[in-house]
Amino acid sequence: MTTALSSTCGTQYQHSHNLSAANTMALACTADSVVTLTNEAQLEAFMATTQESQPLFVLSGGSNVLLPDQLHATVLRPKMLGITVTAQTPDYVDIEVMAGEDWHDLVVYTIDQGWYGLENLALIPGLTGAAPVQNIGAYGVQLEDRLQYVRAYHLPSQTWHHLDAADCQFGYRDSIFKRTPNTWLISRVGLRLHTDATHVLASYGDVQTVAHTYAKQQERTQITPADVMQAIIDIRQQKLPDPKRLPNCGSFFQNPIISQNQFILLQASYPNIVGYPMPESTVKVAAGWLIEQAGLKGGGVEPIITHQKQALVLTNHRPYLATQADVAAAQDYIISCVYEKFAITLVREPVWVNASGKIGHGEYEV
Repeated sequence: MTTALSSTCGTQYQHSHNLSAANTMALACTADSVVTLTNEAQLEAFMATTQESQPLFVLSGGSNVLLPDQLHATVLRPKMLGITVTAQTPDYVDIEVMAGEDWHDLVVYTIDQGWYGLENLALIPGLTGAAPVQNIGAYGVQLEDRLQYVRAYHLPSQTWHHLDAADCQFGYRDSIFKRTPNTWLISRVGLRLHTDATHVLASYGDVQTVAHTYAKQQERTQITPADVMQAIIDIRQQKLPDPKRLPNCGSFFQNPIISQNQFILLQASYPNIVGYPMPESTVKVAAGWLIEQAGLKGGGVEPIITHQKQALVLTNHRPYLATQADVAAAQDYIISCVYEKFAITLVREPVWVNASGKIGHGEYEV
């Protein structure tokens, strides 16, 4: 049973709280306590007065985490809302977005306002505050390409920090926030977007072809950022299941980066292997292709199986009942099969949370 209390500054406390519906994988999870924050002052007040001996765990939209069935931690949920224009010129606009804003809604809003640059990141689930943690990316664009800064609270020292993009130490699906989990709570994100409706990036996959269909409907030859956004929405909806209907946490494995020499050797045996050139004579290989070629599309270990239309996505067919142990079984099976066939080790993308609230980096941990 969940008990909710309120502090003097309006912070909501919940004890023995069920988080099964608060993670898009719909894994069974009950947290010892949850603190919902709707402004920065609440966080300061909580940190100043709390006598909690349990570790703290920051949970945003739950779209990229794998929660344990029992979470012995105090969960902090940043739900601050607001979008503010901080600077504007004829060429660009700077906006500050609070952590609780839904990411996809933000993308749609910016396009409607004539602010461009986020269209390639449409339909990525989750909240804005979590976007820098994973350095979210899709169709040739990563968050770091648009981010100017984050405002984040350093939990151990109880101090606020302004971190520029360089301070965030971004990498492929990586950042300082991901490498030092439960150390930072992001409350605001600063983005710079452009106002040139003719500047688009549509070279990945079928984006350009689909985007042109929208341009033609408007009797245009030039595609716009709005066309690109709609094309990506269509493509993602065709390939990826809606977490609200079929629980999942998006791409489950990172696209592995291998040496160019290894790619050439694989290409000799598998001419259709999908890869993209990367710096330093490396190639990014499509993890979904590897999984599919290993015969695992629509396979796995029940109740966690890969999606019929996109093998990169693991889906939960026992919502609110399946646990981390079920995910571990499917994950390890897929990794083993892919390695046996291609000698490539897949790496999990979602964050693995142990019962203590600490982040797991290897095999299944309890």
